Parts: sequence; C-alpha cells; structure tokens
Amino acid sequence: MANIRLLKDTIPGFLLVLTTIFLLNSCNSSGKKKEASKNTEIQNVSKPVTKAELPPYLSEGKKVYRQVCLTCHQANGGGVPGLNPPLIKTDNVLGDKNTLLEIIIKGSEADLARDKSEYANVMQGYGMLGDEDIANVASYIRNSFGNKAEPITASEVAAFRSAIKK
Repeated sequence: MANIRLLKDTIPGFLLVLTTIFLLNSCNSSGKKKEASKNTEIQNVSKPVTKAELPPYLSEGKKVYRQVCLTCHQANGGGVPGLNPPLIKTDNVLGDKNTLLEIIIKGSEADLARDKSEYANVMQGYGMLGDEDIANVASYIRNSFGNKAEPITASEVAAFRSAIKK
C-alpha cells in the first residue's frame, strides 16, 4: 500500500516535470524556427544582385565586339579622341540601321568627321563576317554604352548586302 501511495504522490510531480520539459522544448524550438526564419530573410536580402542574362544576340554580339571592335572603340565604347570615334549615342549608331551596317561592312575613310571631331584612323571593313555576326555586333553596339535602339537582324544584313551589290 505504501508503494501505491508513493506512486500517487509522485505521479502529479512527474507529470508536472514532464509537461514543463515539453513546454520549454516547444518554446525553444519555435524560437529556433523564428531565428531560422530571420536568418533566411537576412540571407535573402544579402544575396548579391546578379546581372540579368543578355538575350543571345547581345551576348554573341558582345563576343564579336571584343574580338574586332574593342581595340579601337574601347571597352566602354568611348573610342580614342582624335583617332577612333565613340559609339555612344551617335547618329551613326542610333540612326538609320544601314549607316551602321555600311560602316561595319565597308569600313570608313580617314579623317572621318563625326560629332564635330575628326578621327584620323581608317576603319577596315568587316564584310568577311557572316550576316549573323554583323547583326549581333551591330545590335550589341546599338544597345550598349547607354545606347538603346532596335536590334538588327541577320535578314536585314543580308538585304543590305544585296542592295549594295547592285
């Protein structure tokens, strides 16, 4: 009988201890969830901003630009004063598409006057490039360095080539 009485006396205390442990554990785990949630928010906020991917014609045009245009017109499109004209917000770039296509395909003459400046270097023509490459590099130039203009397609390049052959 003493054992039953002892059991009756200890069960409420045991349940109280068990309930307390359960509640403390529950409170602690929700705190971890909140903390984890805060950490996730911080991680989401502190992720570096990535550049949006360029459309394929612009990324391909950038490759062509780096291979054939960059040396004279520079990485920023600013050209070299007195030698090579800039590609930034000029009529040759943003105006009639055929003007830019003619310069790319046929090249340009020495002492070419552009934007009230003279540029001494002669630009060779890059007519040996395919229509797709010319369209891509022209579109890249028209949409880089602060420029914003309609892209040029390979079919427009092909049509221009046909027109100048006549």
